[in-house]
Parts: sequence; C-alpha cells; structure tokens
Amino acid sequence: MTHLLRWITRLTAAIAALFLALFWLVFFSARPPLTTDSATLTGSGSGINYCELPALDGSGKRAVDIPKGNTPGCGYTHFPLPILRECTEPLADGSEDIRGLWRGISGKVGHVERVEQCGDRIVVTSNGIIHDMGPNLSGGLTSNDTEGMVIFTIGEREYCPRTSAGVTWEEGVLNFRVLGWGPVVVKRYLDGEHLIWEYADGTTTRMERLCTLPAAHIKPQPRGPRYVLFN
Repeated sequence: MTHLLRWITRLTAAIAALFLALFWLVFFSARPPLTTDSATLTGSGSGINYCELPALDGSGKRAVDIPKGNTPGCGYTHFPLPILRECTEPLADGSEDIRGLWRGISGKVGHVERVEQCGDRIVVTSNGIIHDMGPNLSGGLTSNDTEGMVIFTIGEREYCPRTSAGVTWEEGVLNFRVLGWGPVVVKRYLDGEHLIWEYADGTTTRMERLCTLPAAHIKPQPRGPRYVLFN
C-alpha cells in the first residue's frame, strides 16, 4: 500500500508539473515577435473587392519575399490589408484555390474570414487574428501567433494563448496540424461554390463567398472571458 501511495503521489506531482509548464508556455512565455509589415496593419482591408482576385502569374513577389504575418498582441484593432497583396507566385502543385472572403451560412453562422494564397503559403485573417503558414521572409513554416481569445488580465495586460500550426494539402483538403506535425485540428475544403471549415470543437461551417467586408467585421469584437486577476 505504501508503494502504491508513493507511486500515486509521484504521478500526481508529475501531472501537476506538466500542467504548470504548459500553462506557462501558453500564457507567460515570450510573445512572438511581430513581423507583420506595419503598412499592412495600419492600412484597411475593408474597401477591397474580394471577388477580384489577383492574378498569380509570377510577375510580382514570391511568397518567400514577404515577411510572415502574425497577430499583433491578442488581436488586431481593425481588419488589415492583405498580407500577400504583392505576391503573384502561382499556387503550388496539389493546392486548391480557396482565396477570397467567406461568410458562414451554417454552423458558425456569420463568421467571416479572408483566405490568401500564393505559392505554398496560406494566410487566414478573422476575428482579430492572423494565421500565416508557409514559406516567408522572416520566420518558420508554421504560424507563430496568438489565438486572440483573452482568457484573463493582470493589470492592463491581456493574456491570450499562443498558437502554432502548419498546413498541408491532402486530396483537396487543407489540413491544419498543431505545430506543423501534430494532430489535425482544422480542415478547409471546397464543396461546389462553398468553402467548408471543420473546426476542432466538432463544428462544421459552410461558407459563402463575399465581395466586400461587412461593416460589423471592420473592428473585431473582444473575445474571451477576460477574468481579472490580482486587480
């Protein structure tokens, strides 16, 4: 019995230590360096016709010539310019063209996201966050940013979880894997004229194409419980 209790105590301590290490990594480790071009963040993506997609004819920049985009802090303050607006690199072999502005019509109804592509690079901008994956000038292939949901605040500082994901095309489905090699947590793929988004919470959202950004999405709504600690 003593041996069993000692084993249970050690196991409990190990689990607690692992939880604390993960909690520190997600919330208190150094925030990702902001590598998004400042002109992208200060500019507005609300006046663009997203039904007029840029020609990927190789006449402009390649994906690797453009700095990685990532979420500033816990979220942008207004819908930014496209990260890949100067990129004209043709899509990589095996890629589907899912570029454009999309709005949920079932599942997460009203959700709006912008998908950019060039070469083997994908950028998804929505709800205050910028997830940029693929070859770039300033970072690795996986996204390196925050989730955008503020879980708690300490003083004036907001704390949202860090995230990292990589993408691969597999038979017409864009799979998002944790850290680039972990389990698939998100899928996106075309179904006729609609874009399907399968999320880790088990929801499936069908999205229609939009040409202009709805006014309600120019400034993202604050997300998360925002628990106040040590006030």
